[in-house]
Amino acid sequence: MSAEKKRNFPNWEQFYQEADTEKLPWFFRDLEPDVRATLKELDLHRGRALDLGTGPGTQAMGLAAIGFDVTATDISQAAVDRARNTAEAAELEIDWRADDILHTSLTDRFDLIFARGCFHVLDAKSRPHYVANVSGLLNHDGYLLLKTFSVKEPEPEGPHRFAPDDIRKIFSPTLEIISIRETVFHGTLDPFPRALFAIMRQPEPS
Repeated sequence: MSAEKKRNFPNWEQFYQEADTEKLPWFFRDLEPDVRATLKELDLHRGRALDLGTGPGTQAMGLAAIGFDVTATDISQAAVDRARNTAEAAELEIDWRADDILHTSLTDRFDLIFARGCFHVLDAKSRPHYVANVSGLLNHDGYLLLKTFSVKEPEPEGPHRFAPDDIRKIFSPTLEIISIRETVFHGTLDPFPRALFAIMRQPEPS
């Protein structure tokens, strides 16, 4: 990977204390179309799921609504509290936790992890820890669905960008790369930013 532009990110706790959640660039009320299509493709509709970096919590709620047993985490306690209140009002049962994936306290294993944006706000030196910890939370033959900004996104500001080869170098051989494709990052921006959507699997132990 070539040298990356230095990018500054907010204090996420303070950010979510002050933010109007529904106006956030990444707010998307429904389950991501990429995820919905992938679950159909994999014939995966039940099991334990982790929504990693849940933010507004909409993706956790979407997964719970279609039958997954969902845990949702975010580094911001304020984000978790807001999302929990919304889910309770919708009578959705989700295990909400404040947690930092780089220093995770999670000990459960999951059949599915959806990481929508968390990875692309991490600096390069943190990425190996992220990969190791995410892999450690996946059941054997469990899936990681990863969404990040793409190098094809023309706007200069925002998260780190990745090409498919970057994702392959970072995540393999720890995880098996099934596919990486260009897509968009659904949210409140017009047009939607360019993104990558990667499907990875925890290999069976050799």
